[in-house]
Amino acid sequence: MAPDKSPVVLIMLDVINDLDFPEAEDLLRYALPMAPHLKDLRSRAVSAGVPVVYVNDNYGKWRSDFRAMVDHCIDDGTRGREIVELLRPSDEDYFVLKPKHSGFYSTTLDILLAHLEARTLVITGIAGNICVLFTANDAYMRDYRVVVPCDCVASNCVEDNEFALRQIERVLKGDVRPSTELDFDKLARE
Repeated sequence: MAPDKSPVVLIMLDVINDLDFPEAEDLLRYALPMAPHLKDLRSRAVSAGVPVVYVNDNYGKWRSDFRAMVDHCIDDGTRGREIVELLRPSDEDYFVLKPKHSGFYSTTLDILLAHLEARTLVITGIAGNICVLFTANDAYMRDYRVVVPCDCVASNCVEDNEFALRQIERVLKGDVRPSTELDFDKLARE
């Protein structure tokens, strides 16, 4: 069973992704090496009793089903298959579909985080300079503590990813240290 209450929540943005768009090869080049770091972080979160929330674009398909998206990415041999196989959700994870860049915009994420009594959000995924940055901004505006592990986000190019991480650190007062330096128990106590 997924935890019903936790001061810390791991958010995985747009990692269930077929990568079927023009710039996808650029993103894939950086997302593939990022995925094992995120897999390890997810495993540590689960071991620490931290809920995992997949927040994923609905790709304009308002009748979309998250499980069908996972199946499509894996079974249809998509460009994103390897990443989805590494980061496949479990039955205990939470899911939120989003219509735009921020995980908060027109979604149930606010309600879910209130239910979980979250105070700190560990935000990961793709693309760092778009969906991760916009979600981190909206989390900061809602007074959440923002943690974005620098090795668990990827963008189409290194410069864009680094710029987004600098903005998160400087403007949003976010913690951007590598995932290997994060201690979920300590985050929960802080």
